[in-house]
Amino acid sequence: MVTLPYGRSSVSFDWPSGLDCDLLEYPGASHTVPEVESARRIREALDRPIGTPRLMELAKGKDQAVILISDGTRLCPSPLLLRELLRELNGAGIADDRVDVVVALGLHRKHTETELEALTGPDIFRRVRVHNHSPLTEHCVRIGTTSRGTPVEINRLVAEAPLRIATGNIEPHNLVGISGGVKALIPGVASHACIERNHSLSLEYTTEPGKADNPVHRDLEEALRFISIDYMLNVVVNHRRQVLEAVAGDIQEAHRKGTDLAVRHFLIPAERKYDLVVIAPGGTPKDCQLYQSLKSLRNASGFARPGGTLLMAAECGELFGNGIFQFWVETMHKREEAAAQLKKQFVLGAHKILHADEILSRHNVWLYSSIPPALVELLGFRPVERLQETVTALTERKSLSVAVMPYGALTFPMLSSV
Repeated sequence: MVTLPYGRSSVSFDWPSGLDCDLLEYPGASHTVPEVESARRIREALDRPIGTPRLMELAKGKDQAVILISDGTRLCPSPLLLRELLRELNGAGIADDRVDVVVALGLHRKHTETELEALTGPDIFRRVRVHNHSPLTEHCVRIGTTSRGTPVEINRLVAEAPLRIATGNIEPHNLVGISGGVKALIPGVASHACIERNHSLSLEYTTEPGKADNPVHRDLEEALRFISIDYMLNVVVNHRRQVLEAVAGDIQEAHRKGTDLAVRHFLIPAERKYDLVVIAPGGTPKDCQLYQSLKSLRNASGFARPGGTLLMAAECGELFGNGIFQFWVETMHKREEAAAQLKKQFVLGAHKILHADEILSRHNVWLYSSIPPALVELLGFRPVERLQETVTALTERKSLSVAVMPYGALTFPMLSSV
């Protein structure tokens, strides 16, 4: 029996007798890290920052600080990071009531009070002020423009803070090459116009997961000419939010070290191409919506042969997860025409249709989820109502090469030497 993460639970199915199946998962996926060990790694990173003095020293003489944290679609264990960062800030004389935590939403939906409390941890939620980022122009400050035309417009609270600290987790990323680092700033606490312009660069430049040296990521880093991040604490985590690595210090120098570490954890060779790949993003939060789950499909496509089949089990309790994305899917005449239009005029949110079209041009895609079947079909996927029946039908040919990918959001194909 094969069991896959699905939302906060799991789904299972059986392979036909005699069918061989390869397991595709990132190295160390089966290992666990005790919380005390996760905390120790964070503490060690703070004790030995890269490229900066300790945070306690940087914070001395400052009367206020803002900390950027990841939103609920990310695996970052923010309560662990915040606990240690507040210890440093308190030691420098910055009291809890002088600390603002901003959730780096980008254009993701804002969080409820209950979600904000869960994101920071109940104790910390009561100690500091916690805010949802707003990407509206009137809530941001324009402070410059990059050489590629991205308007650097940043959350006003963040821009005016005397001490800015970025947190996050580092993993390969299909659009910018690598997550973490400066992404807490842009797209994290940037305006709609800023985010859309940077993301639109993906039409001009090809990036590769695990490689930060690309024009899209360099555009992000160029924003640091106009606004500083004084300190960064990033972690590399597994699907359980347990800390595998931690780096702290300079937003660029420490992030480069963290990138090297993340690449070793999440990229695996894609030498064999399979007829069928069965994928799960990894459960909550990676399959909370189709907007996020598509990332796992893109990863899986790197392991499938042209014309092969992808079958994804992703709960998608929030359905599409983006209103613009859903509007385009529900109203577009043909997906191919919508993709052609988006290549001429980039629209943030709707750009996910480009990702779906890229996958569908090479593979057949089946989706087991809570999204209504009609909406699944409108996108071009085939809805699955009974997972076991679909698996049985897709594996009738015994000579099939098959793989299962239980943590698709963290398992990336190594496209070249990184």
